[in-house]
Amino acid sequence: MRHFAAAEIDAALDFPSLIDALAEAFRGGFHAPLRHHHAIERPGEAAATTLLMPAWTTFGSSEDFLGAKIVNVFPGNGARGLPAVQGVYVLQSGVTGAPIATLDGTRLTVWRTAAASALAARYLARADARRLLIVGAGQLAPFLVRAHMSQRPIRTIAVWNHRPEGAHRLAAALGDEGLNAHVVKRLEDGVRDADIISCATLSEAPLALGAWLKSGQHLDLVGAFSMRMREADDAALKRARIFVDTEAAMSEGGDVALGLESGAITRADIAGDLAALTRGAPGRTAAEEITLFKSIGASIEDLAAAMLVWKRAGGR
Repeated sequence: MRHFAAAEIDAALDFPSLIDALAEAFRGGFHAPLRHHHAIERPGEAAATTLLMPAWTTFGSSEDFLGAKIVNVFPGNGARGLPAVQGVYVLQSGVTGAPIATLDGTRLTVWRTAAASALAARYLARADARRLLIVGAGQLAPFLVRAHMSQRPIRTIAVWNHRPEGAHRLAAALGDEGLNAHVVKRLEDGVRDADIISCATLSEAPLALGAWLKSGQHLDLVGAFSMRMREADDAALKRARIFVDTEAAMSEGGDVALGLESGAITRADIAGDLAALTRGAPGRTAAEEITLFKSIGASIEDLAAAMLVWKRAGGR
C-alpha cells in the first residue's frame, strides 16, 4: 500500500484538472452518506471536532473506488504552531475493499476545499471578476487564491486577517510567487472593493456583513464548519442568491444553517447545490446579482481528489 505525502499530492494535482474532476463527481456516479461529526472537549482551549467522511463510486462504473477521510479540527493548534486541521485519507478498491493508498488528509483537504470553491465560482462569480479578497491567512488561504485564479481573471489580491502579522506573511508569500497581493487594514474596505470575497476562518462572529456588499459580488464562505461559527451575517444571506456544496450545509455548519434555524432565510431561499450547478441548473442570472456559496466540505470531493492523485501516480 502506497502513502502520498503532502509534496507528492502537490506534484500530482493542478486546479483546472481537479476542479473538472470535482465537477464530474458531483454530476453523478459518486455516493456519500452523511458524515459522522463529533465534538471533543479540550480543557483550557476551544473544543475539537472529529469527522469521518466516507464515499464510493457507483458499482459497475468504469472506476470502482471507495474511501474515507478521518479529519480532526483542533482550534488550539494555532498556539502550538500546527495547522488546525489534521487528517488522513484511505483510498480503497471498490472491487475488493482492499486499502490501496493512504494520503495526507490535511493536504488533500486544502486542495479539494479550494477546488470546490472555485467550481462554485465557475458558475456564480462574474466572468470579469478581477479583485479577490481573502479573509483569513491560514493554510487554506493560498490554495483559495490559486484555485480562484484558475477560473477568473484575478489581477489583485487583498488579504485581511484578525492577526495582522498573518496577513502580512501571506501577502509577502503571494508576492514571492509574482502575484499582486496587499494587506487591507479595515475589513469593510476590503469587502467593499472586492469582486470575490473568500472567507476561510474559525470565526464565531460574522465577518462579511451584508451592509458592506455591493451588486455583482460573489461571497465564498469556507470556514464556520460548526453551529458555533459564523462568517456572514443574516443581512448578507438575505441579499444574496444562495448556493451550498451539499444539502448537509443546511443543517450543519454555520452561516446558512444558522440563518435557517433563526428564520432569517427559508429553504426556498437556497437556489441549489454543486450537483445541481454541474447538471445545468442556473447559477448567476444577472451581472448585478450578489451570489453566495457556503461550503462545509463533502466526501465526494475527497474521493475525487484521491482518485486523481492515484491515477496520476500510475495507479490502476
